[in-house]
Amino acid sequence: MDLFAIVLTILGLVFFETITSIDNAVINADILSKMSERAKKWFLLWGLLFAVFVVRGLLPAVIVWAANPSLGIEGVFTAAMSSDPAVLAAMEQTGPILLIGGGVFLIFLFFHWLFLEEKNYGMAGEKFISGQGVWFFAVVSVLLCIITWYAINLNAMLAFGAVVGSTAFFIVHGFKQNAEMQEMKLKERDSGLSDISKLMYLEVIDATFSIDGVVGAFAFTLAVPLILVGNGIGAFVVRELTIRNIENVKKYIFLKNGAMYSIFFLGIIMVLDAFGAGIPSWISPIITFGTVGFFFWKSRVHLDREKGKKK
Repeated sequence: MDLFAIVLTILGLVFFETITSIDNAVINADILSKMSERAKKWFLLWGLLFAVFVVRGLLPAVIVWAANPSLGIEGVFTAAMSSDPAVLAAMEQTGPILLIGGGVFLIFLFFHWLFLEEKNYGMAGEKFISGQGVWFFAVVSVLLCIITWYAINLNAMLAFGAVVGSTAFFIVHGFKQNAEMQEMKLKERDSGLSDISKLMYLEVIDATFSIDGVVGAFAFTLAVPLILVGNGIGAFVVRELTIRNIENVKKYIFLKNGAMYSIFFLGIIMVLDAFGAGIPSWISPIITFGTVGFFFWKSRVHLDREKGKKK
């Protein structure tokens, strides 16, 4: 990768990590407001280091290593920059499996949001689809069948990667549901939990909700060091939003829509790349910037309209 591609990739990762973590920032801000100043400082310093190096650094490395155990941990971090033919061959062989698994995960994530989750309706048809929640499982099941059918004719492991992606989605979704229940307890001042207990819960919740961003990062690059840098900076931005501007961010009501449509487009890119489409690396950041920018504009128009009504 040349310098321009590296910079664009990192910027895309920072932006994607930030926009997909806004909900998490809102939750963190709400819970931290009920905690002592000492606990807040601990979360913003040591919690940030945990979020960057353990979640955003270790998790993508483990995913790449699981697909390429022969590389070893050191090889995982240097694979994208290596000129070793054996390393390049290993990445070329397993890259599509990672991409199709991640792509299926993100596509399922988008449809779960579209069919089943509460949202501000930013596009025509969203309200209608939200009323057809029973169709979510039918839609994703049919999609999995189609993707697996085409994949199995090319490579059995490619088809297995698609199944792993769907399995990972439902496992992570189960953990998210549990995390959401814990959030309700943490928001209560009289929950009976100490600040230390709340901090531990916050870290677990943060890790759970960060998986989407980690998986989506593979749409930008398979280079673990770039993912660590981009997602790490994004995590820092989210922490800053948590303590400084979260109320202003919440006013832009369609940002979540932008994040989810970005996830959908990135999922499609990953699946197409897994089938050998050869989509240029700059496409993912540009699509992310454009999609979120569009919904930011819609949020701004809505905000200006609401201000006009109050005058």
